[in-house]
Amino acid sequence: MRPRVLVWALVLVGLLALFINAPWLFQQGYAWYYRGRVGKLPPYADPLKVRLLVLAPHPDDESLAAGGLVQRVLAAGGEVFLAWMTLGDGFQWDAALLDRRVRPGPEDLRHLALRRLEEAKAAARVLGVPEDHLYFLGYPDRGLLHMFLENFYIPYRSPATHLDRVAYPGAFHPGAPYTGEAWEEDLKRVLAEVKPDLVLSPAPEDAHVDHRATAYMALRLMGERGALDRLRFYIVHGGLEWPLPKGLHPALYLEPPPRGRHLPWWRLDLTPEEEERKLQALRAHRSQMELLGRFMEAFVRRNELFSRPEAPASP
Repeated sequence: MRPRVLVWALVLVGLLALFINAPWLFQQGYAWYYRGRVGKLPPYADPLKVRLLVLAPHPDDESLAAGGLVQRVLAAGGEVFLAWMTLGDGFQWDAALLDRRVRPGPEDLRHLALRRLEEAKAAARVLGVPEDHLYFLGYPDRGLLHMFLENFYIPYRSPATHLDRVAYPGAFHPGAPYTGEAWEEDLKRVLAEVKPDLVLSPAPEDAHVDHRATAYMALRLMGERGALDRLRFYIVHGGLEWPLPKGLHPALYLEPPPRGRHLPWWRLDLTPEEEERKLQALRAHRSQMELLGRFMEAFVRRNELFSRPEAPASP
């Protein structure tokens, strides 16, 4: 029985790989399926000539989720501001690949953070966002939820970098402790400086802990201001291998992710030129493309998706 089980296991793995990567033969089926689902979504309804603040947990999230929207706002005469919560200094696989080390140490991960900061600046230039509209908060990758919950007042120590405070050149608040309180105060300062008409944040449904923590903090701060109507959501880690198929398929549509199918999505249809510039912005994040290229390219589609906090149901 064991050889037969092994054969079936290999067949299933092969079919799964085929489904995830979907060669050209299957793309017409995907296109037909997505067109029907996405075509029923209402078009993006917010004004475009606005001051837009994009909250990104890591460098590359801004381009993955909103590279098209950023271009559209700037083209309409609006302004865009980008704020990164972390510099992605906890991604050990990435550091291992770049430095060719089996076990990258704290110094390697700090070096990765500096590299990702420069890549974020390069991506912003591609999208047309000026450097004085960029905010690098520099808090710990994979530590935001700890800061929001159990380390709101007591500093969190990153197991990856061994840092317990912001230590990167060019950060918004150098020396700030890794606490939820410091993070909250920094975001309040960013909001006070930018005075955004719209704030774009990850949705609480996102599978990544840093994305969920950023969503919780955005909900908290905008709720305190009575400005939840100015908060918008995106999802990057949507579950079940979303988005499918992997790789670059600019003619396909981006459908709502499994983890957020219940949310009220708007679609923003992109032009081929906007798709191409979004792709170039993603490629500016070179360290991430080396490891996650096919996942990242899968976000270059004919549309982007945005949601908003739902109003509570009437009693």
